[in-house]
Amino acid sequence: MTASSKENSDLFWAVRGGGGNFGVVTSFEFRLHPVSTVQFGPTFWPLEEAATVLRAYHEFILKAPEHAEGFFAFLVVPPNPMFPAELHMKKVCGIVWCCTGTAEETEKFTRPMRSVGHPLLDHVGPVPFPVVQSLFDPLYRPSLQWYWRADYFTELSDEAIARHVEHGSKVPTLHSTMHLYPVNGVAQRVGRSDTAYSFREANFAQVIVGVDPDPANSQKITDWCKKYWEALHPFSAGGGYVNFMMEEGQERVQAAYRDNYQRLAAIKKKYDPNNFFRVNQNIHPEADENDARPRRVRELLKVN
Repeated sequence: MTASSKENSDLFWAVRGGGGNFGVVTSFEFRLHPVSTVQFGPTFWPLEEAATVLRAYHEFILKAPEHAEGFFAFLVVPPNPMFPAELHMKKVCGIVWCCTGTAEETEKFTRPMRSVGHPLLDHVGPVPFPVVQSLFDPLYRPSLQWYWRADYFTELSDEAIARHVEHGSKVPTLHSTMHLYPVNGVAQRVGRSDTAYSFREANFAQVIVGVDPDPANSQKITDWCKKYWEALHPFSAGGGYVNFMMEEGQERVQAAYRDNYQRLAAIKKKYDPNNFFRVNQNIHPEADENDARPRRVRELLKVN
C-alpha cells in the first residue's frame, strides 16, 4: 500500500519514527534539500579543556544559525594520515563541523567557538557531501562489537558537564565515543504530535557507544557505556533516540515516544495486530478487551 499525507495517513504518520514496527518499505519518495559541497572538519581540544569547551559549545550551538552545525564528541584520534602523528591514539574532546553555508559564512559564525581555549587541531574546509557520508566507513567496518545508550537533553548544567568530563575522559577504546548531536533549529518548528518523534523541545541527542573489534573487550566497552549513561540520565529529558537503544525494556521504548506511544500502538494493531514486526524497539498492538484471542495468547504476544 501507499502511505502519504493523503493516503493511509495514519500509517504515514506512524512509519516516520515508528520505523520497522509497521512493515517493510519498498520505495520512498523524499522531499530533498539541494546540497553539494559542505564546510566540514574537526576542531580538537585537550581533555583538560573539556569542561570549558562544553560550556562554550552549549551557549554557542543554541544561538548559531541553522547552516552552522557541529556535534561535540569525546574520542580517540584515529591513526590516520589526515591527522598529525603526534595526535594519533590521543584522547581528546572535539567538535566535528558540517556546515551548509559558504566558506565565508562558516568562518564568520564558527570562528568564535573554534577559538575557545587552545585547540590541538582545527581544520574546516570544503568537502563534497557524499564524501562526508562515507568518511568514517574505514574506521567502523563490519563485525565490530557494539554497545549503545542514548538520551535527549534540553540543557547542559555544570554538574552534567562535570559528569561528561569524568566519563568521557575514560573512553576505553579507539572506536568508542560519545557524540552530542544538536537537534534544535528546524526540528523544533514541528509539533510534538505531528510525527511519532516527540522530543521537539530537546536541544541535544546524546549517544554513548562502546565499540571494539575484539570480543574479549565486550564487557569493558559495555560497562563504560552503562556507567556513563547512568551518570547522565538524571539530567536528561527522559527518552532516547530509538536507533541508539539496546534491549532496555518496554518502559524505555515507551519513554522514547512519550504521549505518542498509545497512538502508535493503536495504529500497530490496525496494520500488524499479531506483532509480526517485533524484532525492533517494539511497539505492541494496543490491548483490546474485545480481542477474541485468549488472554494468555495476548500476553505472550506482548512479551515476544
